[in-house]
Amino acid sequence: MRRLTRSQNNRMLAGVCGGIAEYFGIDATVVRLLWTMLSLLTMWPGIVAYILAWIIVPGDSRY
Repeated sequence: MRRLTRSQNNRMLAGVCGGIAEYFGIDATVVRLLWTMLSLLTMWPGIVAYILAWIIVPGDSRY
């Protein structure tokens, strides 16, 4: 069973983008670039969404 968690081994800040990449089976760099573009284009919604995901998405307890 797959579930969305923050990555413990593929992280740069909080592991949110790494966790999303692991969930969908894509490269974390792609997710990070898309999230950065979202944050730069919309400014606050991308940053607020990242902080909310950091708080809401549980950490990966497998490691």
